[in-house]
Amino acid sequence: MDQLGQLLNSSPSSVLKSLFGNIPFVPCAPVHFILRKRVLEPVMTVCPLCLQQEMNRGLVLRLVQLRSARQQLRALCPRAGWGAQWGPVQASARPLCSVLLHPQLWPRDRVIRGPLSHCRQLATKEETKRKKKKIPLTRGEVEIRQRMTIEELARAMGKDIDHIYEALLYTDIDLNSLEPDSILYEDHIKMIVQKSGMKYKSAKLKEEKERKNTDAVKRPPADPAVLTPRPPVVTILGHVDHGKTTLLDRLRQSQLASLEAGGITQHIGAFLVHMPSGEKITFLDTPGHAAFSAMRARGTNVTDIVILVVAAEDGVMQQTIESIQHAKNAGVPLILAINKCDKPEADPERVKKELLAHDVVCEEFGGDVQAVNISALKGENLMVLAEATVALAEMLELKADATGLVEGTVIESRKDKGKGPLTTAIIQRGTLRKGCVLVAGKTWAKVRFMFDENGKAVDAAPPGIPVEIMGWKDIPSAGDEILEVESEQRAHEVIDWRVYIEQQEKLKKDVEVIEAKQKEHRMQYEQKQQKLAHLTWRQRKAVLYKANKHLMFQRPTERREVDENTLSVIVKGDVDGSVEAILNILDSYDCEDECKLDIVHFGMGDITENDLTLAETFNGVIYGFSVTASESVKKLADKKGIKIKLHNIIYKLIDDLKEELNSRLPPAVVETTIGEASVLDTFSVTVGKNKVPVAGCRVQKGLLDRKMKFKLIRRGDVIWKGSLSSLKHHKDDAQVIKAGMDCGLSLDKNLEFSIGDDIICYEETEVQQTTSWDPGF
Repeated sequence: MDQLGQLLNSSPSSVLKSLFGNIPFVPCAPVHFILRKRVLEPVMTVCPLCLQQEMNRGLVLRLVQLRSARQQLRALCPRAGWGAQWGPVQASARPLCSVLLHPQLWPRDRVIRGPLSHCRQLATKEETKRKKKKIPLTRGEVEIRQRMTIEELARAMGKDIDHIYEALLYTDIDLNSLEPDSILYEDHIKMIVQKSGMKYKSAKLKEEKERKNTDAVKRPPADPAVLTPRPPVVTILGHVDHGKTTLLDRLRQSQLASLEAGGITQHIGAFLVHMPSGEKITFLDTPGHAAFSAMRARGTNVTDIVILVVAAEDGVMQQTIESIQHAKNAGVPLILAINKCDKPEADPERVKKELLAHDVVCEEFGGDVQAVNISALKGENLMVLAEATVALAEMLELKADATGLVEGTVIESRKDKGKGPLTTAIIQRGTLRKGCVLVAGKTWAKVRFMFDENGKAVDAAPPGIPVEIMGWKDIPSAGDEILEVESEQRAHEVIDWRVYIEQQEKLKKDVEVIEAKQKEHRMQYEQKQQKLAHLTWRQRKAVLYKANKHLMFQRPTERREVDENTLSVIVKGDVDGSVEAILNILDSYDCEDECKLDIVHFGMGDITENDLTLAETFNGVIYGFSVTASESVKKLADKKGIKIKLHNIIYKLIDDLKEELNSRLPPAVVETTIGEASVLDTFSVTVGKNKVPVAGCRVQKGLLDRKMKFKLIRRGDVIWKGSLSSLKHHKDDAQVIKAGMDCGLSLDKNLEFSIGDDIICYEETEVQQTTSWDPGF
């Protein structure tokens, strides 16, 4: 230590020269000071330039304070930022030099001379062996809690994720099924911490700050003094093709029915009809087809009166019964309109009697349901029906608050190329004007324009009036509640809250699924362990190795080819309700064992190149309902071999889908019997050194053709199928043996015959299978 003190009293340059000779210094190049074992200090790293600067300040004396050397050496290298390295010397990206603090004891071969770029030696092999010790595991306390993920546990332990995976090798968890965000059981978490040589303690439960509910809600009921009369909202319900739209055409004096594909309504239409008496009635025309049940239900939920249209010659049909049920569920009064009374086969009385079975009692039978016989095509008794509707509305005393924030319901939504997302809505409270900020579902709008049913712009929409709204940021779903808010900022708060709630619900469902999967896996593992419980650990290890041997040689997972027996579809529709109806039909598909049906994507709007990309990726088919595809998109689809199928009638689209499903089914093999023969006697012939069994037969039906396939039936069981090795009539080879003739035959398999066996000659043909899926119409 005296020698070290003499050195430290010298100038910094002489100390460095004594320590390192003529080795050129590079700024911030680390130099390792290796102390003798008796000095009780580990390896330390010091930047020479920083050392020289500190020596000028007289601070290098701190090096001799052995107990605090670690802290002091960190302060000596602020420029390099290395500080002290405790532990075995390791290679560095910078050139290093190994020296001893005792100059007289430095062997010259230990000082590395020459350019520092070649100085990579850190210590001799002898010193390495002498210093090699078992590195103790990091010890400390880890705060754990329930439902920690792998990533969270690694962060809490100060380890990387691979360390957690290594510890999980001691558990029953399937590592292939784990991801960094996978949730671990508490006992697995404790085991991982213990295997890592650390202690665990339960983290204090932090009370999660409850998020404030910022959702928008309806206003409380208005004061009856401010209520004003409003037009009634009337929904027209009934079976398909019973004349609902024709009736509405006559009331509106329009030609809507002639424009509808297939003559059936496939959207909800909302119209305001002005009566000759000056009264206004808002009509909703709902589809009568079986596929549009959700639309009919939505129509009754916003209506005041239901007009039930029944054809006089057809009577009560399936959708008629469903419409009655919708009206009952909504608590809405009915008016019965018996249509097509001008036809010779019309029988209105039969219709009224059939409705009695469904608790629809007309006034003439002592009930409260008005019944009007009409002819929508000829316009007979339509005014009587309108007057009955107005009278019922007056009895209901329909009023609404036309002031304050707007409330309404989305009847239908669609996407227009020029106008963007549009919604047809019924205003139920307040007066909608331009500039109002609305929220519906998880989207919002600042009203830019409003249009009536004829496409004419309007400035205001009071309660009971249908209006088309332009200005939505996204397309809301049909049936969503519309609420006006004070500002765009408030709209963002409402949407954020609704998205948050949806995420929480989804997270809850995901957790339930994960727990169920983990429980199932644990049970499987315990069952497997019970089966191996009687074996020794060596035997158990050998059995598991044989069972999992094939997994070791598997290549990394590659992209799986799409199964040929899977039909991937992309559904595009003109409005939200149409897409909803199609998806509801596809949800009823229950023939997954025949052909899997995978809905890759659905949405509104025309067919785009993005749809083609999805279809190409999943080898799918694009179905469009009341939409179009541009010529460029069609050419690109032809080039890529992608099918685009466009329809305007929903049942034709479903029929096309069923045909596509049929084409994906493997052909069925059908056996057609050509001839039958009975075995009358058995014998054997010698062919070479082998004896071949031969059956003496008589053809009972049809003929035996040697080219066809044969099967041997014994006591009703098929014991062989294949081809004949020989077929002879007397001693001559024969190609065909007809009915009533005797023959001898041998099989392509050495099989003994029995008297009474039946030989069947048959032909196999492939027949295209058809799906057993019944969409319900």
